[in-house]
Amino acid sequence: MNETLKRAISGAVYIILLIFCILYSTESFFILFGAFLLIATFEFCNLVQIHKVIPILFASAFYLLFYKITFATSGLFYELRFSKPFDWAVLGATLFVFLKSIHFLFDNKTLKIDAFSKYVYLTGYIILPFVIMTKIPFGKDGYNPKILISIFILIWTNDTFAYIVGKSIGRTKLFERISPKKTIEGFFGGVVFAVIASYLIAKYYIQIVEDKIYIWLIIAVIVGTFGTIGDLIESKFKRIAGVKDSGKIMPGHGGVLDRLDSVIFVAPIIFLFYQILNYVS
Repeated sequence: MNETLKRAISGAVYIILLIFCILYSTESFFILFGAFLLIATFEFCNLVQIHKVIPILFASAFYLLFYKITFATSGLFYELRFSKPFDWAVLGATLFVFLKSIHFLFDNKTLKIDAFSKYVYLTGYIILPFVIMTKIPFGKDGYNPKILISIFILIWTNDTFAYIVGKSIGRTKLFERISPKKTIEGFFGGVVFAVIASYLIAKYYIQIVEDKIYIWLIIAVIVGTFGTIGDLIESKFKRIAGVKDSGKIMPGHGGVLDRLDSVIFVAPIIFLFYQILNYVS
C-alpha cells in the first residue's frame, strides 16, 4: 500500500470515528476524548522523556473526576458558567501554561526542558485543554454536537488552505527554524478560508440568527491564529525530541497529538471567548 493511500484511509477512519462519536451520544463523546487524552499523554511523555505510569493515572483520574462533577450537578449536564470555581481554576491554569508555552516557542536558547517544566506542560498543555474541550459543546440547551464538529471543520479548513495557499504563492517563511514549510501567505490564506467556512457553518449548519454570525467569524480567526501557534509549539517539542511525529497510531499522519495539536490550543481560547460573551450579554 503506497503512502498516499495509507494516509487517505487512516485520515478517513479518524474523521468518521470522530464525527460518529460526537454525534452518537454524550457517552461515546466522552469515551473517545478520554481515549484521545490517554494516548496524547502517552505520546507527550515519550516526547519529553518522562515515565508514563503516573501521568496516565493522573490524566485518567482527573478526567473521571471532571466527568463525575459534570454529571453530579443536575443529573444530566449543567449549564457552563465561568463563575464556577472549577472553571476558573482549570481555565486560569491552562492559560498560564499557554503563556509559558508561547514563551517556550520563541525562546531560542531552550534546547532542553527541565524536569519540573515537563510536568507543567503535561498538565496545562495536554490534560487541562482536553477537559476544557469536552465542556465546549454544552450550554443552556444541553449537549450540542454541532458546535465541536464545526470547530473541527474550521481547523481542517484552515490547515488545508494554509497548505494550498502556502504551496501555491507562499514566499515568506512564518517560523522557519521550527516549521520550514509554513509561510505567512499560507497562514493568512488559511484564516481567510476559515472565515468563509465559518459564515457558511453559522448560517446553514448551526443556523444562528444573522446578527450573531459575527461570533463564528471571530471563532474562525481564533482557530486560524491559535491553531497555528499550537501546531508550532508541538513542532518545537518534536524538534527538541528529534522526531518527526509524536506517535505512529495513525499511519501517514503520526500520532493523536499530531492530529489534535491545533484544537487543544484553540479550545481554551474559544471557551474563554464564550465566557466573555456570556458576561457581556
